[in-house]
Amino acid sequence: MTATVSRRTGFHPLQVADVERLCDDAVAVTFDVPSELDTVYAFAPGQSLTLRRVVDGRDERRSYSICAAVGEKPRVGVRLVPDGIFSTWLVNEVRPGDTVEVSAPTGSFTPDLAAGGHHVLIAAGSGITPVLSIAASLLATPNATVTVLYGNRRTDTVMFADELADLKDRYPARLELIHVLSREPREAELFTGRLDADKLRALFDSLVPVDEVDHFWLCGPFAMVTTAQELLSALGVPASHVHQELFYVDDVPPEPVKHVDPAVAGASSEVTLILDSRSTTMNLPRESSVLDGAQRFRPDLPFACKGGVCGTCRAKVTEGKVDMRRNFALEKSEVDAGFVLTCQSHPVSERVTVDFDA
Repeated sequence: MTATVSRRTGFHPLQVADVERLCDDAVAVTFDVPSELDTVYAFAPGQSLTLRRVVDGRDERRSYSICAAVGEKPRVGVRLVPDGIFSTWLVNEVRPGDTVEVSAPTGSFTPDLAAGGHHVLIAAGSGITPVLSIAASLLATPNATVTVLYGNRRTDTVMFADELADLKDRYPARLELIHVLSREPREAELFTGRLDADKLRALFDSLVPVDEVDHFWLCGPFAMVTTAQELLSALGVPASHVHQELFYVDDVPPEPVKHVDPAVAGASSEVTLILDSRSTTMNLPRESSVLDGAQRFRPDLPFACKGGVCGTCRAKVTEGKVDMRRNFALEKSEVDAGFVLTCQSHPVSERVTVDFDA
């Protein structure tokens, strides 16, 4: 796996090139990129874009995975979330020609396209978005084979059904595409039900021998991803060969965001932040996350979900210690190397240095 995280360059207004209806509650939004920003928005498969808009005076941001193959225009898949400020706007209101503020691509849920090998991609629902990007990009190289296990409720809820079918037609010998539906009977019982531990074990036993797989890529709800991780571990798959991305944490609600008053009360730490080659030092309360505490000093800090899921606020601790309370975005190798999610990391030592450019 290649841990590819773009250097933060702020937001740019991009014009919407196309809005494609995928199913009743989902769309794909494609952006035009001016030639002078081509290098800024060059993306690796599986990365994401953070979109920003101001709603009632509030700076709202959401992270959406790119669903396009490498070399194509950046495009994100969006599924409607009930009462979602961003998804409702994107799915129901945004039209070609509109302008949206978009950050540079970020994320490390990305394969090494030059390495080839057999990749198994397991997705549920809108988790197919980065999986489609990864699958299409891998198949465009000659030495990779791909198996996609895709779980949904019914046929009419499947995102990117036509594009997946087109990939299968284009690469029949190198792509195995398996749809599993939980609320619509399939001809074979093996393809009916949820992608839980029993279903995944049955699929592995029948169709996907795990000892012949080089890398597994998991994307979807918390329960599905953790279930798949536990099963693969029990089957002897090394953790370094299993990569994850969560679209939401369905049974672990995010901690409420704490708003910190300008005056620092109680225990504090001297925190130095490095972003875009500029260093800022400040005293931050230890009861607040690094991100929340530092935003009044550095409003340009990158963030999206603030729930420990998207990885947009990823940075490296180069001095001192922090307490990272939730992590659903970073892999063990990243944490071992000193990377943290600043939205979930509270200062612990007297001095802390956090490098967003690392």
